[in-house]
Amino acid sequence: AGWEVRYLVVTDGSKGSEDPSHTPALLAALRQEEQRAAAAILGVASVGFLGFTDGELQATRDTVEAITRELRAFRPFAVYTHDPEPVIIGDSFINHADHRAAGLATVDAVYPTARDRLNFPAHLEQGLAPHKVRELYLWGSNASNFGADISAVLEVKIEAMRAHASQFPEELFERMREFWREPDGRYVERFRRVVL
Repeated sequence: AGWEVRYLVVTDGSKGSEDPSHTPALLAALRQEEQRAAAAILGVASVGFLGFTDGELQATRDTVEAITRELRAFRPFAVYTHDPEPVIIGDSFINHADHRAAGLATVDAVYPTARDRLNFPAHLEQGLAPHKVRELYLWGSNASNFGADISAVLEVKIEAMRAHASQFPEELFERMREFWREPDGRYVERFRRVVL
């Protein structure tokens, strides 16, 4: 649709592996490589990495500041992130604590900190003006109110997911197809959409 997309990865992914040969440093480097490869498949303009330690993320003022800085620098119309509210998603999935913290810090950065000039005034001195995000889309929500038909791009989406080989086993992809498949045969990804 002509939008420029930027990924912002909040944690370093250094702990999410059952492979005994993976050290935290090796895994963090591998996760960055995989994220860049997935982004290239999708035509994502750029990828940023905040580097917070995997499994230890909190929605602290430092986390909110780091995300606010990115929002003010990139100035997005819409932001997509994890829904911070559910601990259990759809009675079948535990929402990772890092995902909840990243979602909450991102929501807090969208409103009010990126918008209000007196939040993180050092940003102004660095040429980063306040920014108002117009739309927020939360995935992993138990309160979805918006569906995007992804039928035409499903296989590209699966290919990008495959780039995350250290994270996603092959059997996941058929489950994802079933998760997104509608009764009418279309594939739809659902979000909780907030128009600001």
